[in-house]
Amino acid sequence: MVFYKTEEEVAIIKESAKILAEVHGLIASSIKEGVKTSFLDELAYRFIIDRGAYPSFKDYQGFPNSLCISVNEVVVHGIPDNYLLKQGDIVSIDCGVLYKGFHSDSAYTYGVGEISDDVKKLLDTTKESLFIGIENAKAGNRLGDVGNAIQVHVETNGFSVVRELVGHGIGKSLHESPEVPNYGKKGNGFKLLDNLVIAIEPMVNMGRKNIYQDSDGWTIRTSDKKPSAHFEHTVLVNKNNPEVLTSFKFIEEALN
Repeated sequence: MVFYKTEEEVAIIKESAKILAEVHGLIASSIKEGVKTSFLDELAYRFIIDRGAYPSFKDYQGFPNSLCISVNEVVVHGIPDNYLLKQGDIVSIDCGVLYKGFHSDSAYTYGVGEISDDVKKLLDTTKESLFIGIENAKAGNRLGDVGNAIQVHVETNGFSVVRELVGHGIGKSLHESPEVPNYGKKGNGFKLLDNLVIAIEPMVNMGRKNIYQDSDGWTIRTSDKKPSAHFEHTVLVNKNNPEVLTSFKFIEEALN
């Protein structure tokens, strides 16, 4: 079932998303060589709890942490641990915030220190594809229009889109209908209508699109061990232009 949001509900999601944006800014300023991924997770947990909110991912279907931290060939759902970030790594930080009964969700992939030009192109292309997808998330369009726009941009740049993992509706539940694929055909799929809130999240591999799951039941890796990038925003579909409810503002301030 698809849940369309009232103005009041969208306002609460925006409050949730503001906390989430601030969390991402804190993490962005803390990512450097020699930092444990578990330290980043602890920072996020304390920050969210101090704001009177709760980490959406913690205990979700048994997930043990507040952040999904995915390094290098890990696509998504990486579990924070004692791994020390090192020069040349890329690290995806995926976070959700539950506030006043509503979730927000966003992700950003960082380079640690200097990264190679081809990996930088992977990150740039994935981020660009997110915003290209958002541009197509207009009332009257279909999910195939969103997915196709992402897929075309990614594949034109020589990368591949993961098929098994997709974006989603979001609201009172972290994952609601409809599913939001990052691939597809124009004019196909669910029709987008006003007041739908969705998480658009391209997951893009440098090599082949194939993935596998670790024995921990969570960590998803590329089958060819090549790097993967992940960017995500929570977006409101409306009759004018799609409205991005989450923000990379604090990330960009930290990085600059």
